[in-house]
Amino acid sequence: MRHILVCFICSFYFISTLTAQVPKTKSTSDIYHSIQKLNFLGTALYIAAHPDDENTRLISYLSNSVHARTGYLSLTRGDGGQNLIGPELRELLGVLRTQELLAARRVDGGEQLFSRAIDFGYSKNPKETLKIWDKDLILSDVVSAIRKFKPDIIINRFDHRTPGTTHGHHTSSAMLSVEAFDLANDPNAYSNQLESTGLWQPKRLFFNTSWWFYGSQEKFEKADKSNLLNVDIGTYYPMLGMSNNEIAALASSQHLCQGFGRLRTRGSEQEYLELLKGDLPKGKNDPFEGINTTWSRIEGGEAIGKILNKIEADFNFKDPSVHLEDLVKAYALLQKVTDTHWKKIKSEELKSIIEAVAGLHLEVFANQAFSNAGEKITFNVEALNRSNKEIVLESVLINGLPTIREPQTLYDNRILKREIAIEIPSDTKYTSPYWLMESSTLGTYTVKDADLIGKPETPRSFTATFNINYDGVKIPITKNVVYKYAKPDKGEIYQPFEIVPEATSHLKDKVIIFADDSPKLIPVTIKAHKNNVSGTIQLGIGDKWKVDSNVQNFSIEKKGDEKTFYFNLTPPELEDESKISSILTVNGKKITKDLVTINYDHVPTQTILMPAETKVVRLNIQKSGQNIGYIMGAGDEVPTSLEQIGYTVHLIDPSDISESSLQKYDAVVLGIRAYNVINELSFKQKYILEYVKEGGTVIVQYNTAGRWADQFENIAPYDLKISRDRVTDENSEVKIIAKDNDLVNYPNKITNKDFEGWVQERGLYFPNKWSKEFTPILEMKDEGEPSTKGSLLIAPYGKGTYIYTGLSFFRELPAGVPGAYKLFSNMLSVGKNKLENKEKIKG
Repeated sequence: MRHILVCFICSFYFISTLTAQVPKTKSTSDIYHSIQKLNFLGTALYIAAHPDDENTRLISYLSNSVHARTGYLSLTRGDGGQNLIGPELRELLGVLRTQELLAARRVDGGEQLFSRAIDFGYSKNPKETLKIWDKDLILSDVVSAIRKFKPDIIINRFDHRTPGTTHGHHTSSAMLSVEAFDLANDPNAYSNQLESTGLWQPKRLFFNTSWWFYGSQEKFEKADKSNLLNVDIGTYYPMLGMSNNEIAALASSQHLCQGFGRLRTRGSEQEYLELLKGDLPKGKNDPFEGINTTWSRIEGGEAIGKILNKIEADFNFKDPSVHLEDLVKAYALLQKVTDTHWKKIKSEELKSIIEAVAGLHLEVFANQAFSNAGEKITFNVEALNRSNKEIVLESVLINGLPTIREPQTLYDNRILKREIAIEIPSDTKYTSPYWLMESSTLGTYTVKDADLIGKPETPRSFTATFNINYDGVKIPITKNVVYKYAKPDKGEIYQPFEIVPEATSHLKDKVIIFADDSPKLIPVTIKAHKNNVSGTIQLGIGDKWKVDSNVQNFSIEKKGDEKTFYFNLTPPELEDESKISSILTVNGKKITKDLVTINYDHVPTQTILMPAETKVVRLNIQKSGQNIGYIMGAGDEVPTSLEQIGYTVHLIDPSDISESSLQKYDAVVLGIRAYNVINELSFKQKYILEYVKEGGTVIVQYNTAGRWADQFENIAPYDLKISRDRVTDENSEVKIIAKDNDLVNYPNKITNKDFEGWVQERGLYFPNKWSKEFTPILEMKDEGEPSTKGSLLIAPYGKGTYIYTGLSFFRELPAGVPGAYKLFSNMLSVGKNKLENKEKIKG
């Protein structure tokens, strides 16, 4: 369990992070704001590549000032990034960042969409990006998003005309948007989509430019702006007690795993939109100018608009329930319109407002967080009318099954409570992120259900529909079934109600390294998700691997309890890579899932079912030295990986570093971005360099250029300049240019074969200038670029050795790449062969 506490003083959409999972209640100001949005029938879609790419200032302005329905299409879920608040990486990081995006949209009022693209890591150009993503597949997702969301205007975060000047994902997102703008209205483009949605032609396409894209503020001031709209997004909302800038800052601060928590800003601020397609608005400050955004936009809408516009003009802030009758009339009229798109959207908005003005509390919650097929579970139904209007609850249906059948009058402030026992149907699907259900490619997730593509989350397994009746008009209001409980130190907590298998199993390490042919005990932990669960457990193994007593019986009495079983796994004699999986058999059904929980205070608890498997690697690896000191930077799994091959790793608190505290280590390693994120190192650097001078080995892993935590004169004992050079092609050719250096010879001979099977990239932020004391070891490049020699540098300093590397060991070691282990072992062993030879001579 990990918790992040960030306190915001909020109103309107904003809920403190401690209650991020509690359903939002609306004040009268919120209700009035919702009515303003109800009376605007216009849609904007913002498109970019990653979580945090979105311009929350503009999204908030369009949603809260213009009152447009506003969506953000993030092509990826940010799976390839790093995590500043916890251990989640890759798929799990994508789940966390998805939830942070949804948290941001709850703040700025937008909606969230996705494609099936995977953030596979940094890409230098769109050619590479679109090849890995499968351009046609992701283009189809963008076209589908436009056809379903039906935006009047589209805004790109990035410039489609500048490939190679920014992240390839960025440029690709704009290129795909420009192409999809016209394809969305082409009946010959992705015609299979037209079974579930219609053609759509947006009116305008913009590029959200700024001085940054022009190179400097001075160049931007001189630029021709005749094709630009400028919008002051610094507007203040008196009813909300907050400016648009403040809302935007709170929204972007939801991206905590990327370190985006920031101060709120206030005051006038300009945003610029360059028109790419469509007609230029005459006023040049309203992107919707000339587009009909009133109720007259739809057939039969004028009568609805007449009612709702009057409510907006005469809104009663003291008693909004006086508008209930007219709101229900408008709802009844809306059910007769033929425009299914706006009918669906505005019906949901109207129902939410009706619920709010009547003070309706409608909720169904389970008495436990998890359940599984066949289990009988108690659901608690609550219904409350806090107005003086007569409202009848005709029925409550949970997943279509009637649970309250007889009409019940909901009297003013008298709560209706019922306990309903339901058996979970045997065909109920597990709840887990839909995009992780199938094996993916490097660049795209596999989603078999076309209806799910683009959705931010998997729809909940259980929903409750409250059928209410006011003045003869029937209104169905649907809620997700939740789990809620209270903790003494936090109060009321909500989390999603999940369907999981009867039991799941967990292999502790996702990669297990065998440095020789000795067997290892492999622990597998089984967790029960029901009472009295029993069956068998075994390991699925590769042909060359052997396991003793492969089938074991298990029985667990109490739900939530765990038991650990051990399997003696013997590797082959020669080097090999394989996978092992944990297989449970319960009541004849095989279960191969591991249940992972992501729990932070700023997002709802996430339950993910992942394959219960791990990679096993048999290496012929040699090493020297034993005790390694490790200074964690921005977070990585390298210490665990080093322990896998027999090192004893000691995590060093930078504040504990003193003149002689490092002498006990055979080598000291600084984790990724350590000098970027640890201010303390500016005071401890002298001790680190002194340790090298006295005979120690220091390995510094990559740091980001220009983002130092403090002012370092130099992170190395000699001149060393970090650049933005990187090699993103993990299969690019690597040349060993210092073939006689111990770094590629002792204790393991490094060859080109050791650079096979790398993942995501070769490395990043390589130095491009260094003093003569450094020896470059490797040379590599991306296609069409000059070679770089800065990925691995070594220099003697006093009696010891200083090594700087931008190679992505933080990705390769957890992925079990054999060559990366051998090379890292050599780095840790530098100088040890000389000591061993001296010992032999003395002997």
